[in-house]
Parts: sequence; structure tokens; C-alpha cells
Amino acid sequence: MALPRTIFALLLLLITLTHPSMGARMLDLWTPDTQLLTYHQGAVLQGSIPVSVLWYGTFSSSQKSIILDFIQSLGSSQQQTPSVSQWMDMIYNFYLSKVGNGARPQVLLANQVDDAYSLDKSLSVDQISQLAAKAQPQNGGIALVLTADDVMVEDFCSTRCGLHGSNPTSSWTFIWVGNSATQCPGHCAWPFNQPVNGPQGDPLKSPNGDIGCEGMVINIGIMFVSTVTNPYGNGYYQGQQDAPLEAATACPGYYGRGAFPGYAGQLLMDPASGASYNANGANGRRYLLPGMMDPVTSMCSPLE
Repeated sequence: MALPRTIFALLLLLITLTHPSMGARMLDLWTPDTQLLTYHQGAVLQGSIPVSVLWYGTFSSSQKSIILDFIQSLGSSQQQTPSVSQWMDMIYNFYLSKVGNGARPQVLLANQVDDAYSLDKSLSVDQISQLAAKAQPQNGGIALVLTADDVMVEDFCSTRCGLHGSNPTSSWTFIWVGNSATQCPGHCAWPFNQPVNGPQGDPLKSPNGDIGCEGMVINIGIMFVSTVTNPYGNGYYQGQQDAPLEAATACPGYYGRGAFPGYAGQLLMDPASGASYNANGANGRRYLLPGMMDPVTSMCSPLE
């Protein structure tokens, strides 16, 4: 049974708007809002959602495969349960089935672009949207900007692990997530690294052997839910429009049943490797994906 959001509000994650239609996953502590997560009559992303990836900096082939397999998993139903596909079903059932045209999102990998530090290794938030355009996103699609572990992004680690946004003149949205392995794994890759603040339990073993990429998958998942359900700042959110909590950030640190501050919840464990996960994906991969707020019950629900 899902638990109320008040018991795990200590760790990680917030969404704020730093620009019109730009949300960011925050790390600071937060006070639960008394308002419910509701639909505000704006557009959501439904139907075909092509994802265009821009790799900014140096990524190994193994790092790319972890993330690309996750993107493929978002659009595939051929997975062992519990699966990434079932997590997509949660997004549809909780948020999308009763609004817009009611179409289930169909995610596909559209294209990839490599960028070898064209804007140097220190980026402002405004430059993220420039890089998103270089990903050549398609109409109705998402530009996914991923920065390597040696790239500094404005407010990365101090107040955010990722952000999502849109350009009012464009027909696409964007997500940025950074690799925190060498900068702040205790912030952006928990629970696969000990947290910087809060209870200091042993970190979980990662299912794909790369803590930085495991954190990236978690944050891509959080930003993906936010982008699909609140792409332009007037979809699903809780609280004030200029500082909202969104579908997954309303459930910080909640990955399995029974989660509480410093404990990610009841998760599956690979008996051979000891790695923790809650979702099976494409090509034999396993991932840890965030729970999300059920707007009907106002309870946080994990993938089970």
C-alpha cells in the first residue's frame, strides 16, 4: 500500500520554474504543500514522442548503451515484469488517459548528436536550450541533453540534478540531466551513493555498474514524467505555478513500498550480483525508477 508523501519528504528533489516553461529537479529540503497535484487544463504530451539525444562531452560506449537501452525500454513492451513499460502505464493511467486525446505515449529514439564541448566545459542554464536545438528535435518530440561528468552546469549539484523546459516558439520540449559521478553522487545518484545529508545508510549496489549513469537514468525518469505531464507549465502540478511540485518530484526519494528518509523502499535484488532495482528494461537491463503521485488518492505509488 502506498504511503503518504509526508514520511519521505526529507531527501532530494524539487521542481521549480527558473524560466517560463522550465522546470528543474531540486535537491533542497521541502515542506509538503497542502494543495493537491491537479490538472490545470494545459497541454500534455501524448501519442508519438520522438526523443533526440545530444551527448555533450565524452561518454563511453557502455555509458551510452545504458541510457539508450532505457530510452528503448520506454517504448517497448517486451520486458520481464515489473518493467519500464509498466512504469509508462502508470504515467498513462494516472495522468494522460483522461485528458487531451487520451492517447498513450509512444516513445521512440529519433536521432543522436555528439558534441565535443562546443560551448566549453562550463554551461549556463540558458545554454541548455541552445544545445537542445542542436539535437535536432522533431515536432512534438523531446530533446534530451546529457552532459558528461567533467561538465559544470549552472546550479548543478547545488540546487538541481536536471531540468526540463520548452521554448514558446517551438513545437518541442527539452530535458537536461548531468552525470554527477565526479561532482555530487551523494546528491544526484542516491541511493547508489551515500547521501550528502540525512541518514547515512550503506548505498545500494547499482544494476548496471556505473553510478553516474544510474543517477542519470533516475533523473531522466523524473524529468520525463514532468515533461510529459507538465510540458508548458500548465498541465499537472501541485502548489504555485512558478514553483511547482510535479508528478515525480512530489514523491522525493520514493522508489519502493515503505520508503522513508534514508531508505529507498522495498526493492528487488539480483541474487547473483546483489544489485537493487525495481524495473526490467530492454536488452536485459535493470533500472531504478521513481515513484509518482497518484492524483486521485494523493498517495505516492512505486512501480510494483
